[in-house]
Amino acid sequence: MPVTAPHYLTSGRLAVEVHADRPTLGRAAARAVAAHLHGVIARQGEARVIFACAPSQDQFLAALIDPAQCGLALDWSRITAFHMDDYVGLTAAHPQSFRHYLQHHLLRHVPIARFHPLPAEQPDATTVAAQYTALLQEKPIDLICLGIGENGHIAFNDPPVADFEDPHLVKVVELDLSCRQQQVNDGCFPTLADVPLHAFTLTISIFRQAKRLSVHVPGPRKADAVRATVQGPITTACPASILRLHPDATLYIDSAAASLLA
Repeated sequence: MPVTAPHYLTSGRLAVEVHADRPTLGRAAARAVAAHLHGVIARQGEARVIFACAPSQDQFLAALIDPAQCGLALDWSRITAFHMDDYVGLTAAHPQSFRHYLQHHLLRHVPIARFHPLPAEQPDATTVAAQYTALLQEKPIDLICLGIGENGHIAFNDPPVADFEDPHLVKVVELDLSCRQQQVNDGCFPTLADVPLHAFTLTISIFRQAKRLSVHVPGPRKADAVRATVQGPITTACPASILRLHPDATLYIDSAAASLLA
C-alpha cells in the first residue's frame, strides 16, 4: 500500500494510520501521544506511561522529546515511566539493555518525574516480577507506546508463550528463534549466539488493561506481522492481533510495513 499522504482505516476497534515513511510516522505518532498526555495531565495531574525500547521507536521518541516536532512542550515532571521488557542478566549499563536504550533515547533528554527500571540482572526473578507488578498496579496505566515484532509479538510475548488471559503482569519467558533473529536483523546483536535466551516481559494482560495504546511499526520486515495483526484471525499465533479488541488503540505504520495489506 504505497502512500504519499496519510491513509486511514480501521480493523475491529483498531485505528490504523499509514504514513509515507518512518520519520513521518514518528512525527504523527508523537503529535498524537503528546496531545493525549497533555490532556491526561490536565485532567488528573499526572500520567503513567510504558515505553517500548527498540529501533522501531527511534523516530517516534526523537519527535516526542522535541516540541517543534510533537507540537507542544509536555510537562515531563508529571509523567512516570516504565519499560516493558529486558533481557535476563543484562545490567542497565549494558549497551543492549533496554534500560540503556530508554536512557539514551528519552530519559536523558527530558526532566521526567520518575522512571521505574526493571532490574533484569537481579538473581531472584520471582521477586523482580512481583515488585514490578506492584509498581504497575499502584494506579492505572494511561498509555503504552509499543511496537510489533516480526513474529507478531508485543513486548516479548512471542507466539509460543503469549496468553491473552495471562494471570501475571510480569514474567520471564524464553525467546523464540524468530524473535532472537529479529534482534540480529535490527543490529542490536552481532550474531544469534549473542542474543540472550530469556527475558522479563510485561504480559498481554497489562496491554489489555491500559487506557490507550499507541503502536509504532515501520519497515518492510514488519509487513507480514502487520497483515496478520490487521487482517488475520485474532489468535496467539500473532499476539498483536489482540490489539483489534482494545477500545482505544492506534497503529501507525509506514508504506513499507503496509505493503502486504489488501
